[in-house]
Amino acid sequence: MPRIPWAVHVPEPAMADPEDDGRTGRRAGEGEPKGPAAGRRGNETPAEETTQLRIPPRVPENASQGTERPAEETTQLRVPPAEETTQLRIPPPVPRSPSRRVERPAEETTQLRIPPRAEVPDDTSGEESAPAEEESQQADRGANSRHRGSRRRPVQSSALAARLAPVARRLKPQYPRPGRAGWRRWVPSWRQWLAAWGLGIGLSTSLLAIAYAATDIPKNLNTYATQQDNVYFWSDGTPMARTGWVQRQAMPLKDIPEQVRWAVLAAENESFYSDPGISFKGISRALVRTVGQGDTQGGSTITQQYVKNVYLTQNQTVTRKFTEAMISLKLDNRMSKDKILEGYLNTSWFGRGTYGLQRAAQAYYGKDVSKLDASEGAFLASLLKGAGLYDPTLSQKNHDRAVERWSWILDRMVKIGKLSPAERAKYTKFPEPLKQGRVYDTGKQSDYLVELATQYAKKAAHISDKEFDLGGYQIYTTFDRKRETALTDAVSKARKKALKSDPGAAKTAHYGAASVADDGRILAVYGGPDHRKQGYNESNATTVPAGSAFLPFVYAAGLQHGVHKTRDSAATPVSPESLYDADDGVPVSTPEGPYWDRSGKKVAAHNDGNKSYGRISLRKALAGSVNVPFMQLGMDTGLDKVRETAEASGLLSSSLGPQVPALSLGSSTPSAIRMANSYGTFAAGGTHTEPYSVRRITRNGSSVALEMPRARRAIRAEVAGQVTEALTDAFREAHPGATQSAPQAAGKAGTTQDDKAAWYVGTNRSVSTAVVLYRLDLTKSLEPLPLKGIAGTPDDDVPYGIWAGAMSPLG
Repeated sequence: MPRIPWAVHVPEPAMADPEDDGRTGRRAGEGEPKGPAAGRRGNETPAEETTQLRIPPRVPENASQGTERPAEETTQLRVPPAEETTQLRIPPPVPRSPSRRVERPAEETTQLRIPPRAEVPDDTSGEESAPAEEESQQADRGANSRHRGSRRRPVQSSALAARLAPVARRLKPQYPRPGRAGWRRWVPSWRQWLAAWGLGIGLSTSLLAIAYAATDIPKNLNTYATQQDNVYFWSDGTPMARTGWVQRQAMPLKDIPEQVRWAVLAAENESFYSDPGISFKGISRALVRTVGQGDTQGGSTITQQYVKNVYLTQNQTVTRKFTEAMISLKLDNRMSKDKILEGYLNTSWFGRGTYGLQRAAQAYYGKDVSKLDASEGAFLASLLKGAGLYDPTLSQKNHDRAVERWSWILDRMVKIGKLSPAERAKYTKFPEPLKQGRVYDTGKQSDYLVELATQYAKKAAHISDKEFDLGGYQIYTTFDRKRETALTDAVSKARKKALKSDPGAAKTAHYGAASVADDGRILAVYGGPDHRKQGYNESNATTVPAGSAFLPFVYAAGLQHGVHKTRDSAATPVSPESLYDADDGVPVSTPEGPYWDRSGKKVAAHNDGNKSYGRISLRKALAGSVNVPFMQLGMDTGLDKVRETAEASGLLSSSLGPQVPALSLGSSTPSAIRMANSYGTFAAGGTHTEPYSVRRITRNGSSVALEMPRARRAIRAEVAGQVTEALTDAFREAHPGATQSAPQAAGKAGTTQDDKAAWYVGTNRSVSTAVVLYRLDLTKSLEPLPLKGIAGTPDDDVPYGIWAGAMSPLG
């Protein structure tokens, strides 16, 4: 019997024909069907419809290729044609079992498709046996490919697939597990456990990778976390005031001592410079606490805490924690460790209303962070764990906790090699912080100073309101603490005296004062009794006329430009000794004759008390505050020149009065700051510097460009000296008792014809101070009221008394 390359198990028929040879399906001796007329038995298939399948016999390996296969060894399988194909279901091999026979499920049978008659040649000669053999092999491969189901596989599989197929079959999970009974069928094998763990890790890794790629670092920082306050300093560098909703001042990392930095790292995250930005152990612990107890303390690195401070909210949720971790990983790859640490130290909460190490150092030790030592830094680092629990000034328990943690942090610094044992031995005493943080005096005079400095800072440094409101600026002003105190005390004393002598008039009295150096620095101002009650600044207000305090500008204009007695004539020089008519009521004249006002009346000048002086020199007229000569001098010089000289000296053009004869008698309404600054021009030899209140600005330790005013020539030095001499005479004549103590003092009073304002402006030792007093009932009108004696008498001049108190000591 030849060997068939594939084995077919055909179940035995129910009844076997004894004459059938058991191989071809025909009776013994029966030949091939002769035609359609051949007889049939039962359901026999006609001979002409049989299909021949040639199966080559086994060929010896040493046989030649040309060996013909005998036709008599072919096997014929008679199959009825059913839709041109015949299906032969062959059950899969059944594993042998000595105990029992396992039924074969029908669905696991294999279908063998046999080509129809048309595809099988009738000729069984040896010459065509090779095609028949190929068809048989193809049928064999097709049957194998359809083993275990009807899904088709490639006819020729790769060698790799062939090698992997057994492995795949072994790894294919069988669950419930065969060969097990009871509950053991449901217990996974170690392979299944390993596969499950691998699948879980793979899925988790994939999800984390997707989340990492999808998470972006927010472009907009948390506004509250980045907002800072603006700090203002006196001229000596000591803090004066602060503005803003939060107490935060960012400092560059280089300005924070290294030991202070490592005190924080030892307390919070000693592996900061080596970790990837997150702590997997800490995150797991925090997640468990968040889900179980709602407590997330102790699960974050410094990078994560910084991310929470500047990008996220303080909500204690798993979602926020996951987002925090993703941003921390990405931030750690994009930002340097030093930058992250700097941001963390400047945004963390330290208690007492402070954010950042700089404000914490000021609140607890009254010093800048740059002056802290390791011991003080260790205490501040302990506050990061909870300022309410570790501020030692709150309770004895807090004190005990603070001391314990302070000592532990110093020991940790030694352990990680950032503090030597010898240095640690120095810090045996707990650095007790201040009982209470420094509170700035706001709401009173300092607010007027802050207002002036803020306006100037924005203008000179080109800072927008939005940028300024974000804070972080350190504004170093020109205000002198001692002079400010002296000026405020002098005005307060005069106010109390007025309230005592005439309460009705004193309630509507307004005082404005300013002290300005001859180089433009504003040293002190008095803006009002309380900024919270009176928002506008009296020292910077342009409310009342300057009166006779304006005469020095007319005098300087005449000396600077000369006079014109006839129209279109050349200017004629004048000197301090030039004489002018000083009789009261003398009409003002022009080259064409008297000056007529719009009502058709001649304009005439009047002296205080309508007193006449005859012919008088200009120097004496200024020293004696005689008005008439200066109204005529203004007309002779030209009111345009008077205006030009006043502006060059420092008065604002917007405050100057109309260009009429009354301009020379002080119809202009300058502020106290501008009057003091303009008198300083005379004391500075004729050079003028615009007044300024800020000398330097920094932001987070970096300098901010500031446009500083420059001195410029306003009048000739000779003219400035002549004006100063006349003002010195005026001071000596009015206050002879102060001459010896203040030989360099120069100044004069200023009054108005309608008694609605009283001034005193004077200079001593390169500092000029202007004081103005007037009455104004803001509930009724903006029109100034008569002083009614509230300004005092010539012997007890209130503005001069304030001036003397502000300039004290005069010597």
